[in-house]
Amino acid sequence: MANDSLSERLRRAATHVCAFAALGFAARAAMVTRGWVRVPAVAALEDAPLLSVIVPARNEERTIERCVRSLLAQRYARLEVIVVDDRSTDRTGTLLEALAREDARVHVVRGAALPEGWVGKPWALVQGTAHAHGEWLLFTDADTWHAPNACASSVAFARARNVQALSLATYQELETLPERAILPTMLGLVLVASGSLAELNDPTDREHALANGQYLLVARHAYDALGGHAALHDAIVEDLAFARTLKADGRFRLLLAGGEHLVRVRMYDSLRAIWEGFTKNLFLGAGGDLRALAAGTSALLLLSVAPAALALDALARRRPLRALEAGLVLAAGIAIQDVGMRHVRLPRRLAWFAPLGYAACAAIALNSTVRVLSGRGVTWRGRRYSGRSNR
Repeated sequence: MANDSLSERLRRAATHVCAFAALGFAARAAMVTRGWVRVPAVAALEDAPLLSVIVPARNEERTIERCVRSLLAQRYARLEVIVVDDRSTDRTGTLLEALAREDARVHVVRGAALPEGWVGKPWALVQGTAHAHGEWLLFTDADTWHAPNACASSVAFARARNVQALSLATYQELETLPERAILPTMLGLVLVASGSLAELNDPTDREHALANGQYLLVARHAYDALGGHAALHDAIVEDLAFARTLKADGRFRLLLAGGEHLVRVRMYDSLRAIWEGFTKNLFLGAGGDLRALAAGTSALLLLSVAPAALALDALARRRPLRALEAGLVLAAGIAIQDVGMRHVRLPRRLAWFAPLGYAACAAIALNSTVRVLSGRGVTWRGRRYSGRSNR
């Protein structure tokens, strides 16, 4: 030890830092699933209230028909489906017209031009809600698929738990290698950064809030009292903004629950879409807190790039103990992801991609921060936004 060079001592210290980062990450991740609850599946719902399903659709020709047909197949007696064609330039509008001719429950709203100061999705949802008549509103994305009992199960659960808003964690359909390698880890990190399920679902905890915009069920009276999506007009991450608004208000309860058996989604279909989608979200998801972004990015690199490089260096220099320690850091990240996979019912073998997912998240966080702070902004669905928000 005494004869070790300064460079070797520095390498050993760096490996220890990675190990401490892994221990800290494991401790935090262990708390995330505390309070996890899954929505029980029900076959039918007695005295079902009128449910208005609102789907924003901008250039969704690949998925919109599957989504709407799954909603029309719901075993739910009182249902209307409102789809906002947000000025699509592909075949989305044509497909929606055909669906509306088939079933009178489908109402297609032709989106108006985006007003100054608005983000596309809140604007589409405001237009859709203006045509809704239901006691409950379900906001869901065009790339979702709903099991026939999804609506009945969700409404029954919300009523039984006496909550005014229910958001579901959905099952992620992962078809390409980038999706399988990156998305599960990215989504797991969102939860780790947001807090435990117990904290997120505690109505007295105003600090922790999260909702999934892929599936958000809200009682109409609560939605109107909070100002609806008009109050979130400039929110790029509108689901998170809604959750924070609701919990800060204090009058209503929001519950985030497991719904992987009820709703499926193919969130992104390529590496480019993953990069663009999370670049849009990460800076604002962190509240623009540069210290939090720097700390999070550093931690992710200490779980992925740094231990991998240190392990290879140790092997090359024939330092087996250092190589083992660095390798255990990588193994810890994989093990943590494995636990998460079991909760969301994804194939556990995908946990082996965790180090790559951590590195990708660090790169995207850095890109998101640089784009916003440099004034280049972020793009989504062909629209450019500054990436900043007043909320």
